Amino acid sequence: CDFCDTGRTNLCERWNAIGVTRPGAAAEYAVAPVGNCHRVPEEVPLEHAALVEPLSCAVHGFDLLPRRPGDHYLIYGAGTMGLLMTQLARHAGAASVSVVDLNTERLETARRLGADEAAVSAEAFDRPRGWETVIDCTGAVPAVEDALTRVRRGGTLQLFGVAPADATARFSPFRVYNDEITIVGSMAVLHSFGRAVELLARGAVDAAAMISHGFPLADYERAISAFREGRGRKLQIRPGERTTV
Repeated sequence: CDFCDTGRTNLCERWNAIGVTRPGAAAEYAVAPVGNCHRVPEEVPLEHAALVEPLSCAVHGFDLLPRRPGDHYLIYGAGTMGLLMTQLARHAGAASVSVVDLNTERLETARRLGADEAAVSAEAFDRPRGWETVIDCTGAVPAVEDALTRVRRGGTLQLFGVAPADATARFSPFRVYNDEITIVGSMAVLHSFGRAVELLARGAVDAAAMISHGFPLADYERAISAFREGRGRKLQIRPGERTTV
């Protein structure tokens, strides 16, 4: 398609992914094109290697940001993606990183992974001029609407979280125009998988701190319930293992 011809394969008109557009991700074995495969270093545990896919999405998201050293970042969401973005912002030379999440249990983890401050609302932070880079990792409309009000003049708002396809958000077109705000989306991965493998192997992200629970296959339903209740951070299914908390 035109997008693949121009190197933007993540926007392919016939986009195809195991476990997304076709079944197979939960199978015992799955076949993938060799060109899509990357060797995981032996020193990286398999449970940590599972973070390569979300990390590759975060890396692509950062490819689309200005990434100016000394910028201040505000991140909405302290789940898997928000925590990865927090750590990447630190590696990008951020002057400060602030994190918002309604789940207070996750705020301490955000601080441990590099956030200078974390709270349930951006109102708690003393930054009246706003942030140069604001990233929404929630996909929640109230968060998106609030995020746009926090962008500094000339700054960037990235919509990284996945909102429902029919969701709509209200914003001020005049403010976007008058303050020269850039709004950018980020879709899946693009030439970022290999870099994510390298970043994980070098310890650029704290994989152990990201993972809070491991469930054996027999506890699959229990794991889903924990996820829906917002308990923990990254929850993993590990066939053949006992439950770890």
